[in-house]
Amino acid sequence: MAVVGVHKIEELFKKAAGLQIGKEKVKEISDIIDQKFHDLLLIGEANAKYNGRDVIWYSDLPLTKAFRESMQKFKELEEELALEDVLEHIKTLPPLYALEVELEEKTVDIVGTLVYILANITKEFSKHDKVVSSEDLKSAEHILNLTI
Repeated sequence: MAVVGVHKIEELFKKAAGLQIGKEKVKEISDIIDQKFHDLLLIGEANAKYNGRDVIWYSDLPLTKAFRESMQKFKELEEELALEDVLEHIKTLPPLYALEVELEEKTVDIVGTLVYILANITKEFSKHDKVVSSEDLKSAEHILNLTI
């Protein structure tokens, strides 16, 4: 199960960066977002453990200033993701500590921001073309892996 649906990914790439993605790219994008979301939760879990807790707080996630600015830009798009879908997806991940209520509520913004960031990084590689290529997406994933 993907954390974000096919149509929502297509919408977000178009609205956030003016890019069109083929249906064959959606699975690849979804996998990248799933992995980065899980990575953030894993670091949050390590931070919670370090602080003697078995609950991940929002403040445990390594969200940089740039990430938080991108989160604000994502919110300005006024795109809604389904909280229930994100929380159900978390249940499919390897066992993690429980999430505090504030973090649960913000998971949709975190996931949406990851899509927003990936779309905008991809746009930097797709300057002359509005359709995302596999090479552009791989380059964007590489940068995302270096930063998150």
